[in-house]
Amino acid sequence: MNLHTNCEGVTRRDSIRLGLGSLLGGGLVQALRVRGVAASENASRAPAKSCILIWMDGGPTHFETFDPKPHAPAEVRGEFDVTATKVPGVHFSEYLPRLAASLDKFALVRSIRHNQANHGAGNHYMTTGAPPRIPVGCGAFVSFHPSMGSVAAHELGGKNALPGYFSMPQMSRSGGPNFLGAKFAPFVVGGDPNGAGFRVRDVVAPLDLLGARMDRRSGLRTLVDQMQRLNDPTAGDPVVALDEFYRQGYDLINSKEAQAALDISLENDKTRDAYGRNAFGQRCLMARRLVEADVPFVTVYDGGWDNHSEIFTGLRKRLPQWDATVATLIADLEDRGLLDSTLVLALGEFGRTPKISTLAGRSSPGRDHWANAMSVLMAGGRIPGGTVVGATDRTGHSAVENVLSPENFVSTVYTKLGIDPAKILYTPQGRPARLVSEPKPIRELV
Repeated sequence: MNLHTNCEGVTRRDSIRLGLGSLLGGGLVQALRVRGVAASENASRAPAKSCILIWMDGGPTHFETFDPKPHAPAEVRGEFDVTATKVPGVHFSEYLPRLAASLDKFALVRSIRHNQANHGAGNHYMTTGAPPRIPVGCGAFVSFHPSMGSVAAHELGGKNALPGYFSMPQMSRSGGPNFLGAKFAPFVVGGDPNGAGFRVRDVVAPLDLLGARMDRRSGLRTLVDQMQRLNDPTAGDPVVALDEFYRQGYDLINSKEAQAALDISLENDKTRDAYGRNAFGQRCLMARRLVEADVPFVTVYDGGWDNHSEIFTGLRKRLPQWDATVATLIADLEDRGLLDSTLVLALGEFGRTPKISTLAGRSSPGRDHWANAMSVLMAGGRIPGGTVVGATDRTGHSAVENVLSPENFVSTVYTKLGIDPAKILYTPQGRPARLVSEPKPIRELV
């Protein structure tokens, strides 16, 4: 099973990648020039100052994770048993024992539903809070509204020379800034942090430019900067603007805080082992390091949840490590005093069908797209632990109790970050756009 594609054939190569380019080639300078750094008056008053979004691309099954139906018919129930959680009467899949034992540390929403059962539209709706106004299907990597990550970067800004929005190892298809502009697109950290010699490309100066040679290059640039702009020495001079962002690029490479946040090798072996010695585990650890350095929004893109087939064989292998990693992330944030100031989210674009599918041509049973029900994990940001919001019916067919929308979910995230979900921004053409059209947070979580 390819963990990095969904049924539409979308791969990492298909995603828009907005990592920074080579410093000397101008890529880093250009990327920083169009990113900038924003500040928000709300940040100091917000319950949370950062958010880690674990994006489970493809649409994770709610039956085999957080909303099992052990008393439903076999064709609905599936093959997995259940395990009791810390909250009496609430059960998770048998393959999520650590999260079950720590439900008192997070909340679970079981009643979000919407009407967008294809990957593109569902992704857009859940990551922006705005229903797509035109069809978003296979290969559509555009957003018709700013993503939560871009809004957080726009409203909260970044510190320590770090961008305000990171995504690893790629950007989700609707994770971009839309009308906010490319300066609020994510800094994409590709590669596998579990690999030997992993380095965040284009942030660390090339080895042959360290020391005196790097200083000489910087000195040469300073001489160029001192040249008079005789033709147009105004603030709007593009060369002056380029100088400003060149300096930001140089600062990023020379910022001890930025370098430390991006150097996962500084973590001890015990911590790295606890997160899991695999790409997903180490990306979650990297996300913790980034929020520790005050990055407002980090997306850990976790593909491969589009389980049309091999759902039981695949998840038997995947869920135990996923469970351990996410439970470790929550516990580690709490141990470091960061959980109150960090919102942790785990979700995908929708849930999966109540009836197990055994269509001809499939190697083994699976479940298909289903937008009537899904489960969302929300931790941190002073969200009351042990809270289970809403419920689905007996067969997991539909959310029926305290039914919520993507707008409710995104409004909650913004509220937790100190961002007004009813705030109106303006496009470059002057058109008003409200962050969330129906800005009503989930009452139980705020």
